[in-house]
Amino acid sequence: MEITKENNVGELVAEDYRFASIFENHGIDFCCNGNRSINDACANKNVDAEKVISELKEAAASFPKNGGQDFNSWPLDLLADYIVKRHHKYAEEKITEIKPYLAKIVQVHGMNHPELAQVEELFQQTAGEVAKHMKKEELMLFPFIKKMAKAKEENQPIPKKMGSSLEDSLKQLESEHDDQGEGFRQMAELTNNFTTPADGCTTYNITLQMLKEFEADLHQHIHLENNILFPKAVKMEQGK
Repeated sequence: MEITKENNVGELVAEDYRFASIFENHGIDFCCNGNRSINDACANKNVDAEKVISELKEAAASFPKNGGQDFNSWPLDLLADYIVKRHHKYAEEKITEIKPYLAKIVQVHGMNHPELAQVEELFQQTAGEVAKHMKKEELMLFPFIKKMAKAKEENQPIPKKMGSSLEDSLKQLESEHDDQGEGFRQMAELTNNFTTPADGCTTYNITLQMLKEFEADLHQHIHLENNILFPKAVKMEQGK
């Protein structure tokens, strides 16, 4: 694989998800802001682009690819189902689990760590946005994508989205992804990347680790939609 400074970050991760960890290690957003070249993304983070490219090439040469899923080759209806069963289900379960933990550490540690109240408020807001976002996908977008996939499989005319264009609807969903990513970016900043302070208890540590895990899952969730599902759905509607 030829990797240069002009390669698109999101497209690289879509082609091989093993590259995600390299971008994450350098603080480069491959999901919400994945539509940038390596050069631009590295410049934005003041990271040496040549070093990143070297690590990407080393990963491509040394890691066995069979261990990961090649989501880029999946049919769109299968990918939509996977997102619901894997990422939507995870988010629903973890939101319910995290809320009482956050409330507890705010009550116990909030006096010494006032930032926890901000973290709780951010999580409540972001979790609410995630929940509404997922329902829109499950009730409107994904059924339409499945309808298109079925029509293509049966060599029937590809249906058109009623109301606003599919591309406009997806831009709105991508904007919501940006807001969700920003919510967790702020939470990470407030907690020193979800690091437990010296006076933090076990519950404190567990709560921050759950938030960090939620953020990582959200990044993959958004990546699958922004960089694979959404652009391919637009091409399918256009008959490409």
